[in-house]
Amino acid sequence: MPKKDNKVNFEKAFLELEELVDQMEKGDLSLEESLKCFEHGMRLTKDCQKALCEAEQKVKILLEKNKKNSLEIFESDNND
Repeated sequence: MPKKDNKVNFEKAFLELEELVDQMEKGDLSLEESLKCFEHGMRLTKDCQKALCEAEQKVKILLEKNKKNSLEIFESDNND
């Protein structure tokens, strides 16, 4: 059985969150529907925040690795 991927697709979650906000701002939802949308939006917000934190951690790790390794100057083969 394939392992379930728990990674959040940030772009997909963010677009869904925008759609929920647009839907709620129209004011056509019942109170119950609005509460369901709000709850779902809160979950999406949490998922987006988690994805952003994970990305930030990766950037920090890459920056730390970069400090430890010296950069090499790239010289083009073209002699313009």
